[in-house]
Amino acid sequence: MKPWPFVVASLILVGTLGLMQSLSHGELIIAKKPFSEFPMVLANHWQGKELPLEEKVLDILKVSDYLMRIYNPTASSSEVTQTTPLAPISLYIGYYESQKSGATYHSPKNCLPGAGWSFADTSMASIPIAHGGQSILINKVLIQKGDNKQLVLYWYHDRGRVIASEYWAKGYMIWDSMTNNRTDGSLVRIIVPVSGTTEEAFEVGVTFLNDMWPALLTHMPPPAMT
Repeated sequence: MKPWPFVVASLILVGTLGLMQSLSHGELIIAKKPFSEFPMVLANHWQGKELPLEEKVLDILKVSDYLMRIYNPTASSSEVTQTTPLAPISLYIGYYESQKSGATYHSPKNCLPGAGWSFADTSMASIPIAHGGQSILINKVLIQKGDNKQLVLYWYHDRGRVIASEYWAKGYMIWDSMTNNRTDGSLVRIIVPVSGTTEEAFEVGVTFLNDMWPALLTHMPPPAMT
């Protein structure tokens, strides 16, 4: 395979990133509702518990704001109409008010293997959202460490867009930087333990995603102008 398409694409990307740096003065920093006010109880089905990150981890992530919690099913979660009992959920949201200075989200594809997890299966899934009647495309990754399996659902929530692909996320960031002078964005990650089948864990993850969706939208900045 000829290497020149990759070289040309790399040069364009480097040049565009250089332009972003030159335009960084006066970047729009959009106010948002802090994650400290994110509800501890979601849809009366989940009760949250804070899991603060260590300072050395925050020094690496360089987030402007973040949320790290375990959400356990409440007693009323049995009222949910589904065939699979709910399970504890790990929710992480890392927000960056600007990505021009080099602070940006860390892809789970890089972080999870570094923590000893192997990727057993990777795909994308279209998730119907009950609030608003839309569907979103997100990443669906089965990870494993020994006998321990977990299902990871994640996406990039950038300036009103839900983006599964890292490459599209970078492309939109460059576009919005040049057209709206904004590079704010978030990584949203949901982790579900797999105690039965992957399909059962996925059902639990989708239920949680829908329950937390209204709160998530109220804690994200408004969309970029198109």
